[in-house]
Amino acid sequence: FLISRLFGLGAFALPIFLAAIAVYCFRLRDVNLLRVFVLCAFGAVIFSVVLAYVFSFTPYDAMLGNGAGGSYGHYASRWLCSMLGKTGAACALVLVLFLYACLLTPKVAFWFDDLLYGVSHREKKEDDENQGLEGDEDEEGDSEIDGIHGLVVEGAEEADTDPTDDWLDFAGTDGPETKKTDEEETDTVEDVADEDGDEDVAEETKPEAEENPADKVEIVVEKSENEIVQGLSDEQWRERYDPRLDLPKYKLPPMSLLNDYKDMWYEVSREELENNKQRIVNALNSYKIRVKGITAKMGPTVTLYKIQLDDGIKVAQVRNLEEDIAISLGAKGVRVVTLLDSVGIEVANVKPSVVALKSVLGCQQYQEASQKMELPMAIGITVTNEPFFLDLAKMPHLLVAGATGQGKSVGLNVMITSLLYAKHPAEMKLVMVDPKKVEFSLYEKLDRHYLAMLPDADEAIITDTKKVANTLNSLCIEMDARYELLKKADVRQLKEYNAKFLNRQLNPLKGHKFLPYIVVIIDEFGDLLMTAGREIENPIARLAQKARAVGIHLIIATQRPTVNIITGSIKANFNSRVAFKVNTGTDSKVIIDAPGANRLIGRGDMLVVYPGHDLTRVQCALVDTPEILNIVRFISNQRGYPGPFELPEYVDPNDEDAGGMGDIDLHKRDQLFEECARMVVQYQQGSTSMLQRKLNVGYARAGRIMDQLEAAGIVGPQEGSKARAVLVTDLDTLDRILESLNHI
Repeated sequence: FLISRLFGLGAFALPIFLAAIAVYCFRLRDVNLLRVFVLCAFGAVIFSVVLAYVFSFTPYDAMLGNGAGGSYGHYASRWLCSMLGKTGAACALVLVLFLYACLLTPKVAFWFDDLLYGVSHREKKEDDENQGLEGDEDEEGDSEIDGIHGLVVEGAEEADTDPTDDWLDFAGTDGPETKKTDEEETDTVEDVADEDGDEDVAEETKPEAEENPADKVEIVVEKSENEIVQGLSDEQWRERYDPRLDLPKYKLPPMSLLNDYKDMWYEVSREELENNKQRIVNALNSYKIRVKGITAKMGPTVTLYKIQLDDGIKVAQVRNLEEDIAISLGAKGVRVVTLLDSVGIEVANVKPSVVALKSVLGCQQYQEASQKMELPMAIGITVTNEPFFLDLAKMPHLLVAGATGQGKSVGLNVMITSLLYAKHPAEMKLVMVDPKKVEFSLYEKLDRHYLAMLPDADEAIITDTKKVANTLNSLCIEMDARYELLKKADVRQLKEYNAKFLNRQLNPLKGHKFLPYIVVIIDEFGDLLMTAGREIENPIARLAQKARAVGIHLIIATQRPTVNIITGSIKANFNSRVAFKVNTGTDSKVIIDAPGANRLIGRGDMLVVYPGHDLTRVQCALVDTPEILNIVRFISNQRGYPGPFELPEYVDPNDEDAGGMGDIDLHKRDQLFEECARMVVQYQQGSTSMLQRKLNVGYARAGRIMDQLEAAGIVGPQEGSKARAVLVTDLDTLDRILESLNHI
């Protein structure tokens, strides 16, 4: 019937449309059924007429009963030929086919335009249109588009500073030197103090940089998440997504904001080296330990003397004389270490040098290595005068411990600052816990760029012990939600997940989104454990065990390295550790499972152990408070997001002030209450994440609806990270419950 009496071979558009419905129903890919229906309908009519016209010139005009075009095509073709003639009908059909091809894909129109005017004509036309669009944007004013939050932010002025300024490198044992190039630029620095005493960020006079082509995508990023996906063309959907387009004009801090401390770098004199060498030889000879040769490698605060022992001398003999050698030298920080081909004796320099963070960030080794790292952290310089840096994503958590006043706070600031120099705000978020209320207060102005917090929190820097527990439990919820996304994406790690999302292989309409790294930094961990106990320890243990794969990493610091603070559970999950100077060898063994931290000289001298590497002695770099304030001011003066990155809402079930189930008023049910109830009963799954995904609502609202469903007796209580039990098994029972609620 369809072929003979209607559209001929054009009737095959029907199975094509049915196949599209099947693809849509099985969710193999997103299909616009209305567009497919229109294309199939027009295709059936057009090809029916075209086939009837073409086969009218062949002996097969009567095939399939009424020809290849069917009855409709046969009569339509004859009418068209009678009105326009055979030549005119042919021209009309060619025009219709061309328009239909343009409807299928815009590439046909571009090909026809190139055929008529050439490629250069179309490219010139597009350039003129883009220039006109940029001019309109300049007239309307500069507003920042926030694609993640879906809001337009108008804010502070943008500082014009080149982030590639003043790079430094190491020069052997002579200390940091400025690395000069043929393209030196003159910086004009102006420090203007306002009435409150704040200073403007340094401005540099440089040639205008070429405009970033990504700025032209702002008109797309302005839409909400759903509109972005639906409004993207096929060409744009295949382009790689860049989360940094949310803040397209954001600039990383320049090196000019850091000090080089050149006047605080001291060279070890030849006389000091000779004196130490002679004392070492005399001390060893007095115990009949013969030495074949000694070489020295000078570091910023410690010099390493490599000793070639005579044949038959055991290394243990030298190790046992560690105390005697220290007394003989009359120096602090003496340690005996085992090297590959010799024995090393570390001796503190008479004048310790200050290692500038600028020299580590600017060295060539760090610049090359940081390009391959996910979360690069510059730490300092080793005793062999080499830059020392780590990738937090591979560590994957870090324990920092040491006695009071030995450099822990400076070390944490160095780690935070190096992360700010390496990562865009869209790629990393920080959760800062500061029980002392003064250590991390410098970073409070970064709330619109880097900081993450609970939705109902007053301050981005967490100082209240109760809020610390809620934040850690919220991070556990975030961890579980991220694992669900990784499971749906068929990947095992955050790096693989983000790579698929950036390549547009994951659909945001199905709940997928770009996931930034979250770095949790906790100062005074021992004080938190003493006040909160298991409320803090349990979520930290969960995060330390599971969060590495989903991009949540912990840095905890304590000045009380005792077994009741650094427990076996903490040590098992924190394989990477940093030990500053401690008072006893027992404390050193608690931190790094080896002695030595008690022999450090303090002021940033530390021992670092991390997976796959031996114990390394490092002099921590220095970043002072004025430098941090300049960096924070430079970042906060740039446009940011509307507010901090919001973590999932968490309500402590034992907190009476937060309200329990008895406080839920079913008279004030959410507008989506009935729809959510039917969805939960239909799928038999009481999951907050399901409500978020299906209804496109936030976590806080989905959690409140789930609490209302529990109060109505539709779902059971929450059981940790598991989905709630659904107490109603059929829709008829649900209808009776909903009807009774309407009569309350």
